[in-house]
Amino acid sequence: MSSNRLIGVGVGPGDPELVTVKGVNALRAADVVVVPVMDTLERGRAEATVLHYVGQEKVVRVVFALNERSDRGRREAAWDAAGTRVAELLRAHGTVAFATIGDPNVYSTFTYLAQTVAELVPGTVVETVPGITAMQDLAARSGAVLTEGTEPLTLVPVTAGAAVLKDALAGPGTVVAYKFGRQAQEVAEALRETGRLDDAVWGSALGLPEESVRAAAELDGGPLPYLSTLIAPARRDGGRGGKL
Repeated sequence: MSSNRLIGVGVGPGDPELVTVKGVNALRAADVVVVPVMDTLERGRAEATVLHYVGQEKVVRVVFALNERSDRGRREAAWDAAGTRVAELLRAHGTVAFATIGDPNVYSTFTYLAQTVAELVPGTVVETVPGITAMQDLAARSGAVLTEGTEPLTLVPVTAGAAVLKDALAGPGTVVAYKFGRQAQEVAEALRETGRLDDAVWGSALGLPEESVRAAAELDGGPLPYLSTLIAPARRDGGRGGKL
């Protein structure tokens, strides 16, 4: 029975105060903390958060092709190399924590990494520690209510296409859009066409010095950070209690 443990730790969208106590304990207890980067010379958002709780000597940067969308071969080669590196760390140290922004089970690089490592190091115990998501943080900072009563909540990565977002906006409940920065113009048009523009809000770099939280009506088609998040609240009649 393997004693190796790989723990995906959600460290939230950027504000170090939003890392849970359980997350901090997992980071400190691990032998090594892996942080995903696109280049070994850069310090990513996950690493910047982690360093509030553990020393730099414990952190290992592992390169992932996080921005590769067109060259599938290059992307898969990078993933294989990353998985091999983490597997090596597991064999050498026993317990490895992987710090991921947001939550490790919500559109996270950890999902793919865990599958690869489990194949390379049979018997590895894979665990996750949940983290605060960008939509939760944006809701708190903007005052937007995500759900009430029996309302559904739909989460859409706009990398799947603006048409997917538009279909969601045409339906009921609150719609949250992730990673829409490169398609801000299409998102604004979808909000306008579905009558959702006035109440919607978007944010980026939440909890960081460059934080921006603004009304979606201010979208002008200009470039936004890739990891921008949008909340289009459900259409509500202003009543209270009837939906409980």
